[in-house]
Amino acid sequence: MNLHHLKLFRAVARDGTLTGAARALNLSQSALSSQIRTLEAALGHDLFERRGRGLVLTEAGRIALDHAEAIFRAAEDLTATLRNTGRARRALRVGALATLSRNFQIGFIEPLIGRSDVEVVLRSGAQPELLRALEALSIDVVLTNLVPARDASSPYLAHALSAQTVSVIAPPGASALLGRPLPEILSSQPLILPAPESALRASFDAMVEQRGIATRIAAEADDMAMIRLLARANAGLAVIPPIVVRDELASGRLIELGRLEDLREEFFAITLHRRFPNPLVGELINAFKS
Repeated sequence: MNLHHLKLFRAVARDGTLTGAARALNLSQSALSSQIRTLEAALGHDLFERRGRGLVLTEAGRIALDHAEAIFRAAEDLTATLRNTGRARRALRVGALATLSRNFQIGFIEPLIGRSDVEVVLRSGAQPELLRALEALSIDVVLTNLVPARDASSPYLAHALSAQTVSVIAPPGASALLGRPLPEILSSQPLILPAPESALRASFDAMVEQRGIATRIAAEADDMAMIRLLARANAGLAVIPPIVVRDELASGRLIELGRLEDLREEFFAITLHRRFPNPLVGELINAFKS
């Protein structure tokens, strides 16, 4: 068994037919079939079973494909790492959940801002898309407030960066509410809340349910930046971590009515088990935690 056998096996597994894989590899179908049989003999198991005109992986084939993908990721990792060795500038590719606080993202990469030896590439998107990019080694770290599902075979490492308190944020015109009990404020004022599918919203809903607080929702948004803008536009009181509106609180454009001590929003950096990790990632994680 060698890398060539695994490359051919992966091509057949992805295409589902010998004909299509042979065409893509510029090989004859008979030559490809012979190489697959050689690999099966070396492993001692059939890797495919025929269904109709196509081929599907056996249980052994699925296990072999998982290992083959890990081997090729390691090879790509090695190539990318060694190509960058000795270069004057290093690249750090950061993926961030599209709804994540921009202030948090800037705070994470802040130690690298202005460094002449580093180029920072920032991408945003949905979590499944970012995790696929992480596994494909096209990004080095994913910033998120959602821990991906993990099991014994999961390739992810979740680094807890911080747990932010959650506050009730209002425009300056609501200053008359300062000092009033938060349950009273939450039950009497229109609220701007994170979208129902967010972890923060789930925690908030559980809290008000437990305390018997009836709320009136003025707006919901899955983007923290939009919640900030709605609060500035006087659409209601926002339930968000203060870091999201740090600049507005400092300038007085928004005020903090109080903190919901029972609520926390956690932020994570997700990485992979890599033989050659980007050292800038560890540098940033350690800097943020300290």
